[in-house]
Amino acid sequence: MAGMKGISAPTIYVCTRMRVRKAKLLPREEYQRMLNMSLPEITRIIEETSYKQEIDELGTTFKGIDLLEVALSWNLAKEYQQILKITPGALKQFTRAYLRYWDIQNVLTILRGKSQGEKTGRIKEVLVPAGSLDRVVLDRLLAEDNPDRVIDALKGRRLYPVLAREYPGAKESGSFARMENELNKQFYAEIIAEASGGGDAGGRLFLAFIRLDIDIKNILTLFRLRADKIQEDAKEMYIHGGTISAPDFAMLNTVQDYREFTDQLRAKVRTGPVIELLKGLETEQPVHEIASLLVRVQMEQMEKLSKRNPFSIYPILVYLEKKKYEVFNLRALARGKESKLPAETIGKYLVM
Repeated sequence: MAGMKGISAPTIYVCTRMRVRKAKLLPREEYQRMLNMSLPEITRIIEETSYKQEIDELGTTFKGIDLLEVALSWNLAKEYQQILKITPGALKQFTRAYLRYWDIQNVLTILRGKSQGEKTGRIKEVLVPAGSLDRVVLDRLLAEDNPDRVIDALKGRRLYPVLAREYPGAKESGSFARMENELNKQFYAEIIAEASGGGDAGGRLFLAFIRLDIDIKNILTLFRLRADKIQEDAKEMYIHGGTISAPDFAMLNTVQDYREFTDQLRAKVRTGPVIELLKGLETEQPVHEIASLLVRVQMEQMEKLSKRNPFSIYPILVYLEKKKYEVFNLRALARGKESKLPAETIGKYLVM
C-alpha cells in the first residue's frame, strides 16, 4: 500500500470501482463491428450489455430507435446517480459540480424542442436527468406550454438569471448558440470558484481537468467561428479559465489563412497532445471531425492524469466521460443506421 498514505478507504474503493466499470465499456473494435451491422443487429448487441435492464423495462412502451434512445438516456442517468451515491466527501462535491453540465443540456433540449413544436414524448426521450434538475423537475418543465413558461418555471434556480437575460435575443434570432455559450460561461465560472475554494490537492486536480475542458471548448469554438465565417465579437464566445487568454482568442479569430491560424494556435496552447493534434491538421476539415479528434486527445490526456493520480477525482471523471461517449456513440450509430448513412460517414462522428 506504498504511496497510499493519507488516502481514505472510501476513496480507494470508489476509484477501484471506476476502473472495474471502465473495463466493461465497449471497446473500439466493437464499434468497428457495429458499423457493418443493421439497426436490429445493433439493438440485439446492446440488449446483451449493461443496457439490458432499461431495454427490458421500456420494451413494452417503446420500439425501434425510440426504445434505444430512452434506454440509453435512462441508463446513463442511473449510472451517474449510483456513482454519486458511492463517492465520498470532496470527491462527491466535485462530481456533483461536474454533473450540473447536464442541467444546461436538458434545459436547452426542452427549449429547442418546445420552440420547434416537438412532441413532449420525443423531447423526454433524449433528456439525461443526471444534474441537479431531477426527473420530477424535468417532467414539470416538459408539461409547460411554451419556452417562456419553461424559463419562468426555473425561477430561483442557478440557470435562471442567464436564461431570463438571453432568451429574448435567442427567440428573436432563432438560435440558442449564444445562450448556450453564456450558460457554459456561468457553469465554468461557478465550478472554478468551487474547486479553488478548498485549496487542497483534490481541488487543484479538479481545476486542472476544468482548465483542459475549457481549452478544448475554446479551440473548438475558434474552428466553428472559422467554418461559419462569422465575424461576430469573438470575445463574447470566449470562456474564461483556460490557458488561452482572451486577447489571444480574439486575435486568433482574425487570422484568415488556415495554416497561419493552426500555427498561431499551436503557439498559444500548452497541452502537448493538443499541439501534436494541431500539427496534423494540415488542411481544413469539417468541424464535427475536429470535435471528435479534440475529444479523443482530451480523453487520452485524462487517462494519463488518472494513471498518475490513481486515487483522486480523475478515475471518476474519466469513467463519467467515457460512459457519456459510449452513449453518444451508440446513439450516433443507431441514428446513422436509421438514416441509411454509409458506415464511413457514421464512423467520422464516433469518439473512439
